[in-house]
Amino acid sequence: PAFEHDACGVAFVVDMHGRKSRDIVEKAITALVNLEHRGAAGAEPNTGDGAGILIQIPDAFFRAVVDFELPPEGSYATGIAFLPQGSADANAAVEGVDEIVGELGLTVLGWRDVPIDDSPIGALARDAMPTFRQVFIGGASGDELERRAYLVRKRVEHELGRKGAGRGAQASNTVYFPSLSGRTFVYKGMLTTPQLRAFYLDLQDERMESALGIVHSRFSTNTFPSWPLAHPFRRVAHNGEINTVTGNENWMRAREALIDTSAFGPDAAEKIFPACTPGASDTARFDEVLELLHLGGRSLPHAVMMMIPEAWENNATISPQRRAFCQFNASIMEPWDGPACVTFTDGTVVGAVLDRNGLRPGRWWRTIDDRIILASEAGVLDVPSAEVVAKGRLEPGRMFL
Repeated sequence: PAFEHDACGVAFVVDMHGRKSRDIVEKAITALVNLEHRGAAGAEPNTGDGAGILIQIPDAFFRAVVDFELPPEGSYATGIAFLPQGSADANAAVEGVDEIVGELGLTVLGWRDVPIDDSPIGALARDAMPTFRQVFIGGASGDELERRAYLVRKRVEHELGRKGAGRGAQASNTVYFPSLSGRTFVYKGMLTTPQLRAFYLDLQDERMESALGIVHSRFSTNTFPSWPLAHPFRRVAHNGEINTVTGNENWMRAREALIDTSAFGPDAAEKIFPACTPGASDTARFDEVLELLHLGGRSLPHAVMMMIPEAWENNATISPQRRAFCQFNASIMEPWDGPACVTFTDGTVVGAVLDRNGLRPGRWWRTIDDRIILASEAGVLDVPSAEVVAKGRLEPGRMFL
């Protein structure tokens, strides 16, 4: 069939009871492959604009593949580091990360080389490909671990990543973490959707389990393809564009002098600002602000509603409580507007919203075994109709959570 190409595809699969399984990961990867027509490639058909998956921490798998002791699940943060290509530069970057982790009162438990197979990818993707190493960090747990891992990542981006930014900000010459968390983990890259599983050998392991998986097939519309700019990011993946992103970023920069919080400890501003990375994609900047609002103390749904509010101003049917909520938040955050279906998670909840004008589609299905499939279009998974107990569409002004 012919499809309208509306820039990127996104989907998630989740077990409503939080049961981790290999099946969830497999279904998410299958949905990603079926979104191949939403992605794009350049002159080389085997160099994609980007593809990725976000899952919960596969604790049992990581314990089986590392050669050092890990604390209980939830008491360590981990993530893949995109490091410079040269071994000397990569080793220097590792030392820099170790130093920053120690300065923030955490401990590097160990590093692991991430197994890959780069034979399927094109020359352009391979030339820009970083070195992949996975770090494990201990010394805190729960929300405190998430906040301190966030500070580690921001300092790495500002202090180590900046060294390569002047040469095009490609992953091959900078330092970048797709994720660094005790709850979620991201595999992504400058890949086509069928290449993701073949490239990251971890994803082929039967011990790789999660209760949720968010996947994304990228069509680069406002930035050039690169390894870091593939989705998912730390909280979101979406199909579409944030058209107001330049104004949103400028307002964030303008109010940084007024932002004050004890959530990140003393001198937080020096560690995390600028909140939006200059030159990053619209989704990357949206994700950075959402992450800041969430880790600053708001729930994730609250933060999403601040950034993508419903069209409340002229809605005569809205309740006084909801109107007050929207009006208050409008005084501290401008809407991030543009046609988009936004999926989001922090590893404990997962959800999706449309832009407030409903300019992007979204469909969801609930199956008889209490699995939820949500995607930017119908048909990402072949589910027999007898197994579907409920289905519907995303609506502007409402949140699927």
